[in-house]
Amino acid sequence: MKNRSLTTKQKELVDTIVTTGCSITEASQKVGYAKGESGRVVASKTLRLPHVQRYMMERIANTIGLGAISASRKMVELSNGARSEYVQLEASKDILDRAGIRMPDRVQHEIAGEVKINIDLS
Repeated sequence: MKNRSLTTKQKELVDTIVTTGCSITEASQKVGYAKGESGRVVASKTLRLPHVQRYMMERIANTIGLGAISASRKMVELSNGARSEYVQLEASKDILDRAGIRMPDRVQHEIAGEVKINIDLS
């Protein structure tokens, strides 16, 4: 399989969709594809190309990775300084869970044997 490189327009299309979250139609207009339905169709076909999809997945993974940094920082802030003790507790639980330290699942214990109750009312 031939390893193709992205054109400037393909790269701009993916970057616009990933950074702004806009629709394919809006991104195709911003990048300069044909107006209307034909631009959307060409952009949609472009996004299905394997080398374009690889680039898009790289960009999405990078964006998620950067978002994870701010999300983890926010969890620590909530754990340390939220007004509500409930929010502090839940944030702390989430931090510990992500660190691999979990509370054990609730276990129901059953005791085998007989229980005999004798009530004498005489």
